[in-house]
Amino acid sequence: VLPFNNMTDDPKQDHFCDGLTEEIITALSKIRRLFIVARNSTFLYKGKSISVKQVAEDLGVRYVLEGSVRKSGDQLRITAQLIDATDDAHLWADKYTGTLDDIFVIQDEIATQVVDELKVALLVGEQARLKRHPTTDLAAYDAYLLGRQKMARRTSNALQEAVGHFSEAISLDSQYALAYVGLADAYVL
Repeated sequence: VLPFNNMTDDPKQDHFCDGLTEEIITALSKIRRLFIVARNSTFLYKGKSISVKQVAEDLGVRYVLEGSVRKSGDQLRITAQLIDATDDAHLWADKYTGTLDDIFVIQDEIATQVVDELKVALLVGEQARLKRHPTTDLAAYDAYLLGRQKMARRTSNALQEAVGHFSEAISLDSQYALAYVGLADAYVL
């Protein structure tokens, strides 16, 4: 899963695109029969113009999921395409429109479509795990994504900012386990 491209005019929305990508990686990684490359490996290609064949060869995969995000106010348009890198052919492509309130549903739809297109048989419980959401609070989710973005920079100032964002996410949703994990990771780093 390559980082989804931010097609807005606002570079501050990169965290949203990165979060969408991360959520899809997380959802797909719950399917035992899929080999999903780690986020840190795929994010090396963020913002780079490189062929899908080269990415697939570098990462040792056959299929690549890529996409883009357009956001205007709370309106979203997300495109996603699954490509067979052996012949650069699209197996599937679709667009999703909605509001920020629909983001979790859209993430689920994309992950489910990928599984369907790859003809992966889901084991008992995997379908439910694919649709599980860590939070329903969009403000907490946004704060978490900002924390992840800051933490990825690995500087002292950025890590302090990450702690603030994760703490905000926790104050908005005290049951948001990923925000606690992010906070712990930021403190460890």
